[in-house]
Amino acid sequence: MSRKALVEAALFMSENPLSLERLRKVTEIPEGELKSILAELGEELKIDSRGLELAVTGEGYHFKVKDSFAGRVSPLAPHSDLSDGMLRTLGLVALRQPIAQSQVVKIQGNKSYGYIKRLERKGLVVAEKSGKTRVLRTTAEFERYFGKNLTEIQGMVEGKVEARLEG
Repeated sequence: MSRKALVEAALFMSENPLSLERLRKVTEIPEGELKSILAELGEELKIDSRGLELAVTGEGYHFKVKDSFAGRVSPLAPHSDLSDGMLRTLGLVALRQPIAQSQVVKIQGNKSYGYIKRLERKGLVVAEKSGKTRVLRTTAEFERYFGKNLTEIQGMVEGKVEARLEG
């Protein structure tokens, strides 16, 4: 049995990112060799003709669809049920967190209350009571959902905003 194929199968099978330790336990491959296999697998998937990439978040390794294909195949995703309003609200929370719910409503309008409730139910946002309002933050599920860590997402968004301002 190919060790690389075993790692690939484990990553494909897992619904959640796998830490290096978890992968090591499941595959019984020594850590050094496992790191080499992951690096090799990551490089192989960078080829243009491949639709997947190996993503690394704070929680571990997982496969994700390359951005260039995501638009075409996203309707097949189990989580493709975020409306534009929910995405805008989630984006605001992600970029400005921790942010008061009252501030989100001030910027986005009263529909934000409903969007926030749905985002909480999906586990993408968590709210903590703070005086008369609630303070919102994204969760680890947020990173899993988008296949990138928060810093990467913030950098992508800020880069696009700057490009639009300059353009």
